Amino acid sequence: MKWDWSAVGDFMPHFWDGLLVTLQALVLGSLISFALGLVWALLMRTPSRWVRWPVGVVTEFIRNTPLLVQLFFLFYVLPEWNITFSAMTTGVVAIGLHYSTYTMQVYRAGIEGVPVGQWEAATALNLPMTRTWTAVILPQAIRRVVPALGNYVISMLKDTPMLMAITVLDMLGEARLFAQQNFQFTEPLTVIGVAFILISYPASLLMRALERRLVR
Repeated sequence: MKWDWSAVGDFMPHFWDGLLVTLQALVLGSLISFALGLVWALLMRTPSRWVRWPVGVVTEFIRNTPLLVQLFFLFYVLPEWNITFSAMTTGVVAIGLHYSTYTMQVYRAGIEGVPVGQWEAATALNLPMTRTWTAVILPQAIRRVVPALGNYVISMLKDTPMLMAITVLDMLGEARLFAQQNFQFTEPLTVIGVAFILISYPASLLMRALERRLVR
């Protein structure tokens, strides 16, 4: 099979469009997962079992259901209940919601890793609970879990091609469309594979370096 550089050149404008969509989905999905994961984690620490039990059931259900199934449900089932979102919005929400159940566990580990003495010091100073969380506990907990959160960002990046299933033209979606229209699959798919490596591998190295730095 002969490599066609002209096909690569023809594909590149489509690649940049797909890359932009991929990065948008990644950034917005990450923000949702970080924020919602923290909310889940805090709710799981409430004294009331009437809060903890529903949150635990919902998060376990989401975490143990395939992301692709969740994408299909949000995109195809919700419109039957007159709840309609664009394909991109659906994809971002699905990724953020799915990974929030994983970041929740990361936050919980970070919170539980804060030394007991910090809680006792906040109590001794008679700090309000809100102040205790925002000024003492969460800054220490989040600092501990930044590398783990970064690893989930990489995982989200590798899951963005699933958005193609609901018509979002991310990098892989653009590659497939170009290949089907031009009957050239090798070049666009190779470019996409290389792009994912060039993004994810340096990011993983950065997370390792950050973890070593924060552990000191």
